[in-house]
Amino acid sequence: MTTMRLGNGTWSILRAACVGVGINAAGAQLLRVTQDIDYGLPDGVVVRIGARGQEGAAKRAVDVARWLAFSGIPVVQAVSDIRQPVVVDGHAVTFWHALPPHRAGTPAEVAAALTRLHGLSPPTDLELGRVAPFVGLDERIAAAHTSSADDRSWLRGYLEELRGRWSALPTGQPWCVIHGAAWSGNVVVAEDGSVILLDPGQLSIGPPEWDLVHAAIECASFGWISDELYAQYCRGYGRDVMRWDGFYLLRDIREFRMATMAAQAAAANPVYQQQADLRLACIRGDIGPRPWAGWAALAD
Repeated sequence: MTTMRLGNGTWSILRAACVGVGINAAGAQLLRVTQDIDYGLPDGVVVRIGARGQEGAAKRAVDVARWLAFSGIPVVQAVSDIRQPVVVDGHAVTFWHALPPHRAGTPAEVAAALTRLHGLSPPTDLELGRVAPFVGLDERIAAAHTSSADDRSWLRGYLEELRGRWSALPTGQPWCVIHGAAWSGNVVVAEDGSVILLDPGQLSIGPPEWDLVHAAIECASFGWISDELYAQYCRGYGRDVMRWDGFYLLRDIREFRMATMAAQAAAANPVYQQQADLRLACIRGDIGPRPWAGWAALAD
């Protein structure tokens, strides 16, 4: 997570980017602050301001979204008549159509969307790259200044253990196009029944189990969804990833990524410190067996 200071700086970036593409920024409303900052415009356009130095990632997200749409996969839509991204003061700015009225996808709907995605042939004119499960984790640990030196040392050691285990990942389903961030919040359903994928920037080629493990830990690690809803998910996809020998490794990597995200967020905003401490205690074995109570999504 890269923090970005709000205020006149982001407003000026927003205005400059909009002027550059001929869009009126009047009436813009701040929608969300995560590693990116989203502003909504009255005409139904969402302007996303990325962290400095992320021009390549921003362009990739737009290119992937356009490829998915061309392939018949409903996806959040980049504005088509704008050459993107627009770079202002080192920040990559992209322009997206606001979503229609929608609700979060059910586990069964998420499974159906992943079935379609995993069945795609990789693009011939767009390099998706291979999944990188450890990308950014060293930086997250280094940025976790509110964690003790002992805690950061433990995190670094555990990260090395996970890397070693990944090198011996058991054989599973053939690698394919995967979403990379297939949490239920990243799949929404419009009023016409369209199941829309969000956050296309993490698409890659990798084991489909990397996507399937999300729902498994939502159920087994955090208790966010019930056993019955998880069973519906498995029936919808046709497979229960928890029955695969590699599940425990992918579960541990996902939990580790979530723990280090909270640790980095706490260094930028103390409101996340309790969540960071809880997540670390859980993955270190201080809390007891799963499911662990208290894990909550980091607020936008």
